[in-house]
Amino acid sequence: MKTFDTAFIERLYRSMYLIRRVEEEIARIYPTDKIKSPVHLSIGQEAVSVGICEALRDGDVVFGTYRGHAMYLAKGGDLKKMIAELYGKITGCARGKGGSMHLIDTEKGVMGTSAIVGTTIPISVGYAYGLKYNGSDSVVVSFFGDGAIDEGAFHESLNFAALKKLPVLFVCENNFYAIHSHHLSRHHSDNICERAASYGMPAEKIEDGDIFRIYESAGKHIEAIRQGKGPVFLECITCRWKEHVGPNDDFHLGYRSEKEVACWKEKDQLTRLRNLLSSNNVSVIENEVEQEIKDAFEFAEKSPFPEGVVLYEDVFKES
Repeated sequence: MKTFDTAFIERLYRSMYLIRRVEEEIARIYPTDKIKSPVHLSIGQEAVSVGICEALRDGDVVFGTYRGHAMYLAKGGDLKKMIAELYGKITGCARGKGGSMHLIDTEKGVMGTSAIVGTTIPISVGYAYGLKYNGSDSVVVSFFGDGAIDEGAFHESLNFAALKKLPVLFVCENNFYAIHSHHLSRHHSDNICERAASYGMPAEKIEDGDIFRIYESAGKHIEAIRQGKGPVFLECITCRWKEHVGPNDDFHLGYRSEKEVACWKEKDQLTRLRNLLSSNNVSVIENEVEQEIKDAFEFAEKSPFPEGVVLYEDVFKES
């Protein structure tokens, strides 16, 4: 692995720290009922979004899932609009109508997240088809969990993307669980990459959550995609530290143990990055981020709720 300069490590740390602290604040405030939608936290999974989005250009786009806070922020999504959206306020990125599971910031290339498993995969493929048709060298990244592998749309999308050699990087954030169901209770074999490769594309598995390896791998594959070599599948093994939905722990449910999560906490990539920087640099970054978070929550608190008429706007209806 090559050596990275301090400025690069600082960018990674800032993005990771922002995501972690935003979600910790969401978890703290959630029980007050100020946040008006369910929240699926990315705590523990941040390195995947940060490592991959750092390898993208401004003109590249991402599509994600209901566990999309990390992706949204890593791609540069507006923090104030995100928090306002969680609060259900008119100043939110979806005007208060989408909540945590429907985040979007098209100016930053965040094309949307969805509450329904697997639904953004075919949409991302359609967008990639449009990019190729228009002669663009931009790349689409489609983020999804291991649960989406069970959906027919996943298989149809990979087949079509490979057939048309579309500019899309498929990223499976494999935390092993579709809600409480382990992937080996749903699949005969641990062969997600092999299944993706069977559709005719390179497939790689990153098992250790190493943010530098994720970044380097994404960069290599994205460059090949830009050159017109077609789609790539990347499986990133990761771990969500909190319950499937909500701010709490869930070990009492018995489907996984504290030990399983503890081993991932021991190799926390945020701590790793912090240890690579000087204490002064860390303090500057953290102080700036804490102020951003404070401002974002104050913005959400002070923003008004949408009026009733907004419910009838931006919806399909026959004329």
